[in-house]
Amino acid sequence: MIEVHVLASGSDGNCVVVQSPEGSLMVDAGLNGRRTVEMMGKVGVSGTELSAILVSHEHVDHVRGAGVMARRFKLPVMGNRNTLSRCAIGCVHQMPFASGEAFTAASFEVTPLLTSHDAAEPNAFLLRHKDASVLIATDTGVMTPELEEALRSVELAVVESNYDERMLVDGPYPAYLKRRIAGDSGHLSNIACGESLKRTMGNGRKVFLAHLSKNNNTPDAARDTVARITGIRRMDIDCLEFIGDYRTLRAL
Repeated sequence: MIEVHVLASGSDGNCVVVQSPEGSLMVDAGLNGRRTVEMMGKVGVSGTELSAILVSHEHVDHVRGAGVMARRFKLPVMGNRNTLSRCAIGCVHQMPFASGEAFTAASFEVTPLLTSHDAAEPNAFLLRHKDASVLIATDTGVMTPELEEALRSVELAVVESNYDERMLVDGPYPAYLKRRIAGDSGHLSNIACGESLKRTMGNGRKVFLAHLSKNNNTPDAARDTVARITGIRRMDIDCLEFIGDYRTLRAL
């Protein structure tokens, strides 16, 4: 069994702890150190249980607390070289990996997969432990064929559903920022997320909608849109409901 503790997911910070009976990894550390430790306590995970911090890309909502957590708990920070070279995380032990090449961390086989985002070399992560698997894929403007292949194979998908298209168009953001968000190197809309999930359905996969924008989306809009497109019951589609909310999910 893999337990996935979503401690934060959105514009203000992103942080997930993935846990098996043999080890735990943190995927992104976008909260400050104090808040990260506080949220870990709520799901019953200690920093001493972690083996490493995986960073998907260098944006601050994914690495804000990485340096603090790495130094406090003596953890390596793992990312590709382009990402690590741009992370402002101070003096920490860095362990580079190559995008697209699987490696072992804690008890997991980890495959970093390129996303389409305006960062140096952003990654999603496919994590496998024995027969259980999870994909954590956020910060991408499109779902690439490689991401959809992984999405098709997992028991649990934590996948971006960042914005409602109408809310973005009618919202207060300047035009250049709207274009960035909606572009191929921006973020995934509720509609694009639902369409990708529909194309890859077939194995009873659990779905968690991640990285919802606080200004251009709502949990209801994301769930309703994805449910309508995929036919998945709305009650079977999960996401965080408010800032400070968290979830523990399981892939069996």
